[in-house]
Amino acid sequence: MLVSWTATDLGSRRFSAMERSSDLTDLTDHFTALRTHGQGYLEVRLPAGEFPLLALGFRDDQAVIHLFSDPERSSLHVGDGTAAADAVVQVPITDDSAAFGGDCVLAVDHAWALMLTFVQAGRPDELGEWREL
Repeated sequence: MLVSWTATDLGSRRFSAMERSSDLTDLTDHFTALRTHGQGYLEVRLPAGEFPLLALGFRDDQAVIHLFSDPERSSLHVGDGTAAADAVVQVPITDDSAAFGGDCVLAVDHAWALMLTFVQAGRPDELGEWREL
């Protein structure tokens, strides 16, 4: 199964907008390498179309997932209790750091499992609850 993705570059630690098309193993290896650095950002879509696209930003063990359904609509995945609802968490989004409320923070392993499910199923509506922005 092929997947299209962009991510934080392992060398420069900056976001590389150069899209790659690879099997799931290459994407997983890249994510695992980012985990060893403690933070990163990646965008994943299926080769069949530009949308839906999932974006995952994480720092340490906290992550946030954005769903871009189309050019006009985006949502955040509802958190899993990893952070208190009133907490503020900073995660990378492309090359910047963005603040999110704890109510949309996931454990990074849980977030990665959701990304894998998306790649295999191709349907973000099967990943749980989303809050439209």
